Amino acid sequence: MNTTALAMVLVAAVVHAVWNLAAKRVSGGPRFVWLYYTVSAAAMLPVIAVALAVEPERPQWTWLLAAAGTAVLHVAYGIVLQRGYEVGDLSIVYPLARGTGPLVSVLVAVTVLGERPGVLGLIGAFLVVAGVLVISLGGGTGNARARRAGVFYGVATGVVIAAYTLWDAHSVTSLGVPPLVYFGGGAIGQSILLAPTAARGRSEIKRLWRDHRREVLIVGLASPASYLLVLYALRIAPVSLVAPARELSIVFGGVAAWLVLRERNAVRRLAGSLVVLAGIAAIAVA
Repeated sequence: MNTTALAMVLVAAVVHAVWNLAAKRVSGGPRFVWLYYTVSAAAMLPVIAVALAVEPERPQWTWLLAAAGTAVLHVAYGIVLQRGYEVGDLSIVYPLARGTGPLVSVLVAVTVLGERPGVLGLIGAFLVVAGVLVISLGGGTGNARARRAGVFYGVATGVVIAAYTLWDAHSVTSLGVPPLVYFGGGAIGQSILLAPTAARGRSEIKRLWRDHRREVLIVGLASPASYLLVLYALRIAPVSLVAPARELSIVFGGVAAWLVLRERNAVRRLAGSLVVLAGIAAIAVA
């Protein structure tokens, strides 16, 4: 990976951990997700206008299809992730969400595509599983049932991440959709898809905006910033390198859970996160 792409991915990892820490502080379900997606859409509107004006290529119908696909996947991602944060610790949900995606990719490659990742790839998959076990078997701030729920939603989020990462890579590379237009269109679609849910809970929307405006703005602005960096990195480096490298956010999230949220057993889970990260790195170079 070249230096520019690596710098983009590292900055994205830090920003990603920051907005996940903010999201963890809010219990608002899909309505909170709608709020921050709407902030993202509003922020992206002028960016989309400028991007379309300067983009030499004329818009294609495939761009709209690509944006619709990422909107659906990101709505699923936002809802599942937020539910995970409501029932589990950041130090469980976050590393499992970020670490499951590469593992799923390896399993699909072996079982469906018939690929053979080699010894290093298999060692990487083993390390990811081992790290997940270290994270999920540690004690938590709640009971065992809550811990299992956190594990479930963390893994479920990771599966959705694997899906949207592959779709987004296909969209900005094979389909050639400009990243700014692509992400902005997806953000608008996400807000529209969740609008009916928001309309049925207007009083809850008002409360969330009143009590958690700072978190809404942090997530709504930092989330697109981090992911746009990843999309641009995907245009100059292969997804097999970008996707694992961005998982450095696992470590930043673990540190935040330990130092900021003071979660119990966060040090153990941080150690598990490092094992997951080592596994992801092995998969990347296999």
